[in-house]
Amino acid sequence: MMATTHAFVGLALASAYAALGGDHPTAAALGALAGGVFPDLDLVFEHRKTLHFPEYYAVLGVVAVGWASVAGGAAAIGVAAFFVSAAVHAASDVLGGGLEARPWLATSDRGVFLHTRDAWAPPRRYVRYDGAPEDFVVGLAFALPAWLVFEGWVRAVLVVGVAVSGVYVLVRKRLPALEERYLQ
Repeated sequence: MMATTHAFVGLALASAYAALGGDHPTAAALGALAGGVFPDLDLVFEHRKTLHFPEYYAVLGVVAVGWASVAGGAAAIGVAAFFVSAAVHAASDVLGGGLEARPWLATSDRGVFLHTRDAWAPPRRYVRYDGAPEDFVVGLAFALPAWLVFEGWVRAVLVVGVAVSGVYVLVRKRLPALEERYLQ
């Protein structure tokens, strides 16, 4: 799935927290947004392995939520939202396509690396590939709660994110050919 979709999922989680009256909703939104994007920074390394730790982020998320519920404060809330969002991102990548340059061809059996098993979980392809039209729809669905709950900078992030997602969906299938032509 697109990094923007993961960011919107994180913001949806922060929206639920904010709607329930949680303290420091801005810190939750910022942490969730960062956690939703963070695992994809491994695109420059080994994608879906180097910074994708579904099991470890989940454990850290539980610990951070426990810490935040006891300690409170914006920093604790932000850290908890970061790890929960990163865990959901890393785990949900298995729902998309594989790691090949043209994932719509479904030739890869690598969805996300499970470090505790030292093995790849296969892609499920519910969202066929990052940038597929259904990826855009999923992103919009998860952006909606944040639009309804937050104002200001979060809405600006949503507008930019939806615009970037739309452009990416329009050009996604052209990218491998452009890469082959200009970068190799």
